[in-house]
Amino acid sequence: MSGVFTLFHDGRFWVGVYEIHEDGRVRAAQHIFGVEPNNAELAAFAAGRDFTALADQAREAPSVPAERRPTARLKAKKLAKQAQADIGVGTAAQRALKESVAERVVENKAARKRREAQEAERRRGLARAKAKARHRGH
Repeated sequence: MSGVFTLFHDGRFWVGVYEIHEDGRVRAAQHIFGVEPNNAELAAFAAGRDFTALADQAREAPSVPAERRPTARLKAKKLAKQAQADIGVGTAAQRALKESVAERVVENKAARKRREAQEAERRRGLARAKAKARHRGH
């Protein structure tokens, strides 16, 4: 198992991506810094709780297969066919991040439905109690 931390500018923010490579699969998590961090801020980040939380988040993220680069040169037509057959754009870390975001969206949607159902049940109970009190004349 090996881990790689990469810092890059995505056009708006400075983002750090921590990738865990193991058994031909990749797990990743990202931390958004905002403005460009200096060396002291990066050292404090690496030694602090934030990096530990980022590593834990990466370990819990879904894993995706790591892409293997061929060592032999390929012909142009074969490369074109492989490019058309590619399943996704981006690196393995980007695919892992996208998959974890999609997973969280599904979880949040289910939790939101449960909360809304509980709230509707509570409102219904209040309305029924109020109607019952009116019916009794109190």
